[in-house]
Amino acid sequence: MKSSIPHRTRIAAVLAVSALAVTGCGSSGNSSDSDSSAATLSKTKIFTTGFVGSTDAGTPKKGGQLTIADYGEPRSLDPTVTYANGATGGSAMAAIYDELVRYDYTDNSWAPQLAESLTSSKGDTVWTLKLRKGVKFTNGQPLNAAAVLGSLKYYEAKYAYQSTLMLANVASTTTPDAQTVVFTLRTPWSDFPDMLAQGPGMIMAPAAYANPKKFKPIGAGPFTFGSYKPGESLVLNANKNYVGGAPYLDSLKFVWIGATDDQAKVDALDSGTADTAYLRDPGVVTKARKAGVEGFMTGVGQQDQLNINARKGRPGADLNVRQAINYAIDANAYVKRVTDDAAIATKAAFGPGSPWYTAVGDQYDVTKAKALVTKAKANGFDGKIDYVYSASPSAQTGAVLIKAMLDAVGFNVKLDPLRSVADQVQKLYIDHDFDLAIGSGSVSDVDPYQALTSQLASTSSSNVTGWGSPQMDKLLAQLQANGTPAAGKAIVAKIQTMIAKYAPEISLDAAGVFQAWNKDVHGIEPTTATLELFNKAWKE
Repeated sequence: MKSSIPHRTRIAAVLAVSALAVTGCGSSGNSSDSDSSAATLSKTKIFTTGFVGSTDAGTPKKGGQLTIADYGEPRSLDPTVTYANGATGGSAMAAIYDELVRYDYTDNSWAPQLAESLTSSKGDTVWTLKLRKGVKFTNGQPLNAAAVLGSLKYYEAKYAYQSTLMLANVASTTTPDAQTVVFTLRTPWSDFPDMLAQGPGMIMAPAAYANPKKFKPIGAGPFTFGSYKPGESLVLNANKNYVGGAPYLDSLKFVWIGATDDQAKVDALDSGTADTAYLRDPGVVTKARKAGVEGFMTGVGQQDQLNINARKGRPGADLNVRQAINYAIDANAYVKRVTDDAAIATKAAFGPGSPWYTAVGDQYDVTKAKALVTKAKANGFDGKIDYVYSASPSAQTGAVLIKAMLDAVGFNVKLDPLRSVADQVQKLYIDHDFDLAIGSGSVSDVDPYQALTSQLASTSSSNVTGWGSPQMDKLLAQLQANGTPAAGKAIVAKIQTMIAKYAPEISLDAAGVFQAWNKDVHGIEPTTATLELFNKAWKE
């Protein structure tokens, strides 16, 4: 039964990764991209959320192995130490543990997955989760309310990905009976189901975390752990006793081809060495879409953005400096140079293909930027800015361009390349040792509240800029209670106006994630956080 509710870091370190990381033929769904005009698709159409190509799955066939060219390798299958989203191995973990609920893109609603139902009351402040009877983990332990509560407590105690939002918003979690879990929230939260469709919703068996020194990947999902070869592959075998019915596939094989080289993944699809692939490079996604590759597209706002450290003692503590940086940056030039004009240049939180989109204007004005730099220097600013970025070729290209734009209006920019994501997390989210840094907001259409809150809330541990205001916090709380574009779009517009005025961050473009697959692949179900569910997947 579907929910009746329609859609609408390690405290810092865990939440940081999603901001630094720079979604099988569905059994049903709508798509208008399957015609012969694919080669002339506009940017807006390319990066619009939805199924791409035919969704007529036909009669499922049993057997075989599905090979997934994934984006990030999960070095651990413990969701509390590996980031439970699509970019960092979350789909493999979802296959093992399943999700309590999922987002159904065919009718834009939250739907039960491993659970039986999830309903809200008292103005979205009380959410009642009903579990299916008779569900067992693969080791025979029952998946009941106590197991859900235990898994959540373990997840939150480790400050795992998205756990800080749970801790901040959930006043109490109770288990009135063996099949019921009740979440009482501090404030209305219309998209609370998203929490149970991500890492917190991956329920681990008590035996999985019983030994703190040796975690065991035991869940109740459609697949079980088979084998793992670091840097090569992760194989999961079908759970024949899965509560939703035995998977059609015998196994899943996750591979990591060419690190984050998306073109290598497309080549693997073409050669048949991969069946489906996670793509996020705007240029590669564009080529694949125009070539007629099928899959599911997740539009993402703020795919690239600049973060300005507004803490005391930093140049960005001066509003004049932050505004000057904003006016100095030409998003159109950035997109043309860094993405080969594939992404959508915009300083808005969403791209024009999103139902949340509201224009904010270009905000590029060299004259205003120069005047603001002069004003800041009159107040004692020496003009020096450090710019932190990853050492990838595209980031290097972007760094040279950003430096040129800022130097041209009176800044003196020093480039500071970092070699790894770990270095970025340490410098930005732990030490806060930067002036200006490139990152990704990754704001989704399904639940923009999460991403915007993590970036902008004054109390958020993943607010890398250090800027906050009571007015912004109030707007974010309003967005939390109004999770649909119809109810919340005007609120997002006000949030964007504040971002433009106070410039703690600067969006550069919108793009997205494309889970591409070959035409003989069917039944993959996309859900939130670019996660994919494979319990109904099959191959011809």
